[in-house]
Amino acid sequence: MITPSTRNGTACKNTPANTVPAVASRGLSATPSRIQVPTSAHTTNPATKTSVEVTRRRRGAVTVIALNRATRTCVHADAANLGAVEHRYLVAARVAAVVVAVAGCSHPAKSGQPDTPTTPAAQFADGLRKQVSTDAMYAHLQKLQDIANANNGTRAVGTPGFDASVDYVAGVLRAKGFDVQTPEFQARVFESGKPDLRVGGTGVTARAMEFSLGTPPEGVSGPLVAAPAEETPGCAPEDYDGLPVKGAVVLVDRGSCPFKDKQAIAAKLGAVALVVADNVDGQMMGATLGEDTDVKLPVVGVTKADGAALRANPGATTLKLEANTKNVSARNVIAQTKTGSASDVVMVGAHLDSVPEGPGINDNGSGVAAVLETAVQLGPNPDVKNAVRFAFWGAEELGTIGSKKYIESLNVDQLTDIALYLNYDMIGSPNPGYFTYDGDQSTAPGPGGRIPRVPEGSAGIERTLVAYLKTAGKTAQDTSFDGRSDYDAFTQAGVPSGGLFSGAEENKTADQQKLWGGTADAPFDPNYHKNTDTLDHIDKTALGILGGGVVFSVGLYAQDMDGRNGIPLRDDRTRHLITGP
Repeated sequence: MITPSTRNGTACKNTPANTVPAVASRGLSATPSRIQVPTSAHTTNPATKTSVEVTRRRRGAVTVIALNRATRTCVHADAANLGAVEHRYLVAARVAAVVVAVAGCSHPAKSGQPDTPTTPAAQFADGLRKQVSTDAMYAHLQKLQDIANANNGTRAVGTPGFDASVDYVAGVLRAKGFDVQTPEFQARVFESGKPDLRVGGTGVTARAMEFSLGTPPEGVSGPLVAAPAEETPGCAPEDYDGLPVKGAVVLVDRGSCPFKDKQAIAAKLGAVALVVADNVDGQMMGATLGEDTDVKLPVVGVTKADGAALRANPGATTLKLEANTKNVSARNVIAQTKTGSASDVVMVGAHLDSVPEGPGINDNGSGVAAVLETAVQLGPNPDVKNAVRFAFWGAEELGTIGSKKYIESLNVDQLTDIALYLNYDMIGSPNPGYFTYDGDQSTAPGPGGRIPRVPEGSAGIERTLVAYLKTAGKTAQDTSFDGRSDYDAFTQAGVPSGGLFSGAEENKTADQQKLWGGTADAPFDPNYHKNTDTLDHIDKTALGILGGGVVFSVGLYAQDMDGRNGIPLRDDRTRHLITGP
């Protein structure tokens, strides 16, 4: 998982709406009817009434319902999937059951309830889940740890450790009879020396931000000017009002907006370098400006404690940094079942690379192990209704590059064939949480956070995974579609997405500790992006529970995409072409 946009920016490219043309949009030619329904408990005033327009048509035996909105197409009635629409803009998810009743559809599942265990799809999914043991997933993690141990402690793109990881996963799949593709693509890799940062003549430990500019041999110098510590530090030119930024080395806290925005604003105002202070205690984490960012400044990071000390005692500052980038080859691993509908593909993915600093056993060996063992137990010729496509992405840690390259390679028809995407990135954190991606957008973004594109159908995936966790004795909480992982290219392209997550560098709250156990006021994964992200720090209980969710979700959607938690029919899917820079 790449470093988060909500704290520190992200390497991924947030594609502007005007560069993502909508295609294949379908509307409904029926007379809309208006009904009055009570809003859900999510709203601020449950007693109020809300109007919603729906249209109906028959396509075979399926009634199709659509919000009469230019930006939404249709939802098939037995899915009752209005929860996929951002409830802050449209009617809340609870309306769906009423809409279905008015439309004349039959026996939707009760609100908040999963498919009953007696349905064939749920039985198949539960049976597949029981075939995937925690020990089997752990064995894959041991192989990935062995690969890192043999390759300087890393499995990062551009290293022999990554190539060996690709060969291992592809070999396991081929041994089971899958036809495996390993498409190659180019990625930029950052290399740097150790920064020499001096403030008031005193050396300060710093870390180069990936894709930072280097400095001349003599370095760059200027007074240290600190941006105010605010909710959105250094995210707008106004944050520097009244400050002598021109010719200065700027100090800014991490958080709220991407690093690339912080450096762009500082550069525009005339700064000569940028120093970013972490916003959590402890060792500073690696961070990136993004491989496709037009970087204007040398940018380094310091710890929260050092940042506070510099803010209290600024002085004349000099930064020296040797830095460059190089192009390297990377690979994805793709395999698909030979059975099931190829026009209703269930796609499931996990990124295969680590950061250069460590072996990446939780991030993201854990997701790889669960997805790989699911493929092993499902096999290439299962008796399924819908084909399953497995993906192991390269260069996620450089900015979700592998998944973006894959999506960019598809035309509209190929994108439409992908019914949904399930993403599994970090599911074995040592102080675990139990998170589902926020498909119904019931949690507002933090200060400065973006409102993500969440395609119709994502809410149903979230409900499926929430229900699964409930059966495992865990209460789920939301994690945002904030662009940190490989779902980003899929949601940008309009593919319904979801997944599970055990937490990264953020601290577990006291309430979360009461809910899930573990340690409050400590990171979910204190080893995130460090050399200590090793096998002995995997929580096997979390791996078993969340890994079971990987298997269950794949098995369920491989057999059935209908029902309240279903996915739009192929004719009713809207997809967006994504193009590279």
